[in-house]
Amino acid sequence: MRQLTVRDVMTADVVWVQEDTPYRKIVELLAERQVSAVPVVDGFRRVVGVVSEADLLHKIEFASDELGRRLFERRSRRAARAKAHGDVAVDLMSTPAATILPGAPLVTAAKRMETEHVKRLPVINDLGELIGIVSRRDLLKPHLRPDPQIRDEVVDEVVRRIMLIDPVAVEVDVTGGVVTLRGTVDRRTTAAITARLTAAVPGVVSVVDQLGWDFDDTVDTDFYRSHPFSASTRQPQ
Repeated sequence: MRQLTVRDVMTADVVWVQEDTPYRKIVELLAERQVSAVPVVDGFRRVVGVVSEADLLHKIEFASDELGRRLFERRSRRAARAKAHGDVAVDLMSTPAATILPGAPLVTAAKRMETEHVKRLPVINDLGELIGIVSRRDLLKPHLRPDPQIRDEVVDEVVRRIMLIDPVAVEVDVTGGVVTLRGTVDRRTTAAITARLTAAVPGVVSVVDQLGWDFDDTVDTDFYRSHPFSASTRQPQ
């Protein structure tokens, strides 16, 4: 079962600007491509920053500020004021840019966005060159998978190939990305691992584990050690 990576969901046709791209041109690109930010690259197409709508709005924010710079102004406020007077991308961008490699798992991308408080990440290769961009919306793409496709992967990859369980023994139902597992397997750990692997299938929202087992191999007792082939039938509560 292959884990989805940034490469699987990123947008390769990404719009970008150079360090000397004028303010007005950046505004036009954002409107034309209907995006809220663009990466800034150098002459070797290496990402050096990102210009967002928030960066551009500082020019409007400080347009009528007659008091000018204050003596005890916060650092973030001073940075915003400096951007307000910028005319090209290098003076407007936020840097360093939070980036990610194409082979990173989607969960890594999601955590990076949360940590950096950004809505998108430029995707770079090993040389730091821009090859795409991944947004929050892109990370949600796996949840657009049809239910039958999710079910097929659970049955074929998890139940049959990885767990080596006869598909007849496990009933798999998928509705709106919610997977329900029913049936009886040999051991309690088998049921737990099956449910955990099912939850990792792309597009699965949650798992309703209704699997039962013939033998609870999580209980270490003298009885089981002296009767290794005894089975105690137990169903989950």
